Order: sequence, then structure tokens, then C-alpha cells
Amino acid sequence: MEWHDIRDPNDPELDRLAERYGLHPLHIEDCRHGGQNAKLEEQPGYLFVVLKPVEIGQRGELEFSDLDLFVGPDFLITVQESACQPVRALLDQLHSAAARPGSLHGPQPDPSLALHPHHAPAGETGSRPDQLFYRIADGVVDAYLPALDYFDDLSDSLDEEVLQNPSPASLDRIFSAKRSLIELRRVLANTRDVALHLQRTESDLMGRDLWPFLRDLYDHVARNLDTVEVQRDLLSGAMEIYLSSQAQRTNQVMKVLTILGTIALPALVISGTYGMNLHGLPWADHPHGGWLAIALMAGTTTALLALLHKMDWL
Repeated sequence: MEWHDIRDPNDPELDRLAERYGLHPLHIEDCRHGGQNAKLEEQPGYLFVVLKPVEIGQRGELEFSDLDLFVGPDFLITVQESACQPVRALLDQLHSAAARPGSLHGPQPDPSLALHPHHAPAGETGSRPDQLFYRIADGVVDAYLPALDYFDDLSDSLDEEVLQNPSPASLDRIFSAKRSLIELRRVLANTRDVALHLQRTESDLMGRDLWPFLRDLYDHVARNLDTVEVQRDLLSGAMEIYLSSQAQRTNQVMKVLTILGTIALPALVISGTYGMNLHGLPWADHPHGGWLAIALMAGTTTALLALLHKMDWL
């Protein structure tokens, strides 16, 4: 079995391999244009699979890339769209294992293999193409776990932030995280369809001994998808907490303003009454009438404050 690892989709080697193995031109076009959905297509003589590896960027955003695989009866072609670090590490690990006779036999990868980054040319391995394909697909699915752990930690921190110090920046972070989870959910849903298709395919290119491992791959993707749904619910709960806290803060402000307006009401009524051009008002002609009016305003305001305090409004 020959494994051709193409690190650049525009490499002319891909054209030579397409002519050698009879690869469909549309599949070569998918490799070079990128941005494809995870999918599986069966063609005479090979399977074309697109996987979507993910890594976390420096600012916490999710970065998706394409990993295209051609699985034939005696060959495997991997085409990497961009330098995705988890995929590079995985493929370098498998290349390192292929350099040791017999280390690629069987579907389960050896976690103790060392990583040696290098340009990986085509080479023969002792493994079947479907076994090597499974190990790559399993590694891509495992690479989703750090992203899920990141969103778990982000959800916890956002919950604490909106409870203790809610701010518009918190709401922006919640919306950004929800957009990332929506994109991750879309990728996982398509990957789940690929895993389901692999279980149901009648192609001879997938050995029957791999069926239990393909079911396990499907279970992992489905579990990751459930985790994303839970995280989306947690973020929705954090957003509701933020909106509730903002509404409560607004209610507190309105309460204070209402109380202040109520306290000032007696003074406004009394001062407005004595400001009218009417004769015969109490103390209108009294030499200390102004001070008496002020005392009346202070007394009514104090009585109103006592009443509000007794009603537990203050």
C-alpha cells in the first residue's frame, strides 16, 4: 500500500496521481478550492472523503481547514489545504510509525509514538488503506476535544462574569461564542453523516473488520455533537442571566428616580401654591411666612420619608 501525503493542494504531484489512479477532476477541484463540507463520495476504484479538522486560534476563534482523502484498494492520498497543526502532528506521527515495520498494522494508533515534523513524501506502509484512513479520521475527531474543552471553560467564565460584573463586552463574547458553536455544530453534523455513510457503505474498500471501529467513530462524533448542544444551552442561559441583571439594574434606577420624585412632591406642591398670585393664603402676610412655608415643606417631606420607610420602599 502506498501513502501519498500532499501538503500543498497546488502541487503538480496531485495531477500526476489523478492521472495514475483515475481520480475525478471534480474531486481534484474540491481539493484545490477548499471550503468544502465534510462529505463522502464513492467512485469506481476509490472513496473520496473530506474531513474538517479544527484548531483554536490565538484569539480563541475556531479555525477550520480541509483534509481530503482518496482511499483506494492499494493506495491512500491525503491532501492538506492549510497548515493545521493537529493534522500535521497526526500525519507526522503516522509517518513516523510507518517507518517502523509492522507498527501500522491494526486500526488502533499507538499513543507513545514520537512526533517528528518533516516533509512526508510518498511511501509504502504495511497497513491497509482503510486501516490508515480510520486512524486519520479518528485523530481528526479526537482533535475536536480541545475545542469542546475550551468552550466548557469559556461557558464557566462567562457565567461568573455576567453574575458578578455584567457588561456589553460580556454580551459580545457570548454572541461570538454562540456563532463559533453554530459553525462547530454544522461541521460535526456533516462529519456524523460521513461516519454514518461509512457504516452503511457496500464498498469493498472498507474491510468488515473495521465496522466496529467505524461505529465507535460515529459514537464519538455524536457525543461531541451532544456536547455542543449542551454548551449552546449554557451560553443561552448566560445571555438570559445578563439580560435579567440588566433589567434588574434598570428597575433599581427607576425605583430610585421614582422615590426621589415622590420625596420632592410635597415641596413642589407647597412652593407652587405660595407662588400663585392669590390673597388669603395662610401666613401670606406673616413676617416669618417664608420660614413657616419652609418648615411645612421639611415636615411633610420627613413624614413622607417615614411613611416610605415603614412600607419598606427605601
